[in-house]
Amino acid sequence: MEKAYNPYENMLSVLESAAKMLGLKEDDYVTLKYPERELKVAIPVKMDDGSLKVFEGYRVQHSSLRGPCKGGIRFHQDANMDEVKALAAWMSFKCAVADIPYGGGKGGIKVDPRTLSHDELERLTRRFTAMILPLIGPDKDIPAPDVNTNAEIMGWMMDTYSVFQGYSVPGVVTGKPIEIGGSLGRGEATGRGVMIVTNELMKRMNRPIEGTRVAVIGMGNVGGTAARLMYKEGYKIVAVGDISGGYIDENGINMDELSALLAQKKLVKDYNGGGRFVSTADVIACDCDILVPAALENQITADNAATVKADYIVEGANGPTTVEADAILEKAGKIVVPDILANAGGVVVSYFEWVQNIQSLIWEEADVNEALHKKMVKAFNEVWALAQEHKSSLRMGAYMSAIKRIVTARKFRGIFP
Repeated sequence: MEKAYNPYENMLSVLESAAKMLGLKEDDYVTLKYPERELKVAIPVKMDDGSLKVFEGYRVQHSSLRGPCKGGIRFHQDANMDEVKALAAWMSFKCAVADIPYGGGKGGIKVDPRTLSHDELERLTRRFTAMILPLIGPDKDIPAPDVNTNAEIMGWMMDTYSVFQGYSVPGVVTGKPIEIGGSLGRGEATGRGVMIVTNELMKRMNRPIEGTRVAVIGMGNVGGTAARLMYKEGYKIVAVGDISGGYIDENGINMDELSALLAQKKLVKDYNGGGRFVSTADVIACDCDILVPAALENQITADNAATVKADYIVEGANGPTTVEADAILEKAGKIVVPDILANAGGVVVSYFEWVQNIQSLIWEEADVNEALHKKMVKAFNEVWALAQEHKSSLRMGAYMSAIKRIVTARKFRGIFP
């Protein structure tokens, strides 16, 4: 029987490989193999019908070596501790690659939010916030939106934390509504970051943007935003996919029309264009130049990696490619821009939001986008240079960049006692 995919084991495998490339001893990086803290909570919620239901929740802090832990909260029926541990570790590496003063954390609740009413969702969020209260804070651990969570949910978390403190603490979460301390540009930040690193990759490859064919799996905040912004840049979006299936149009999809439809909480299957409906597997295997997996983990596996026709894969999601698939893609000559680099735009602008909160400042959106562009280009150039120096993949280059910064922080801080 095939071994079940474990994202934490996936992370450990890449960590070990990158550390060896750097010539590190295990003592140098052994702490990165273990989260600093893992909290599992049972969350009782009174449902609209008066019954009581208990949900399982998690918060993991992987590393606080470089600053407060930072990472999203996801609401998903398949959430589990191994997934959250892996996501927390990836956040540590992502923050280090982007060179922002954060460590990594992540949280989640095992729930399908589509089965809850609006009031039930609020009660679940507020009770979860109260139960992880000892771990979070603007100087300790700063949650943000992730899969199936949004600005409104972050507003509930911020308000719950603030009620316990007795005063408003906007810096406890990021990704909030603008009106209560959110940052302009935060909503588009992850997708914009995907676009920025794709543009940089095209420069390195001497490829024109105009007419380059792109396929995107996952049309939520990350994939949908990336597809829309890349369309405006001149890329030809030829395929998209979401939970309802895939859609292909070799002549190019009008992303203005599709984005307007998706904004009404519609799905790809509801789009009426000139193309054809297919499976998401067909989107992964479609004839394109760039593939952007931007849904959940474990999208490109050993089973389908050989079907990928794209020359370039830009990971909008966290952990979309398994270790086995990565080896297949590398052997086939594909270039993969890894998640900890490609989708770091969200945490970069979360950092900008946090800075604005603790300094009681408001930045203009143009300033946010300019600062994001500068950070993402710098990170891409550093990763590219390391990959060239070690004759490695960009994934190894990104991990080496991150590990070097975290290991250096550990050396300077030492071990207490």
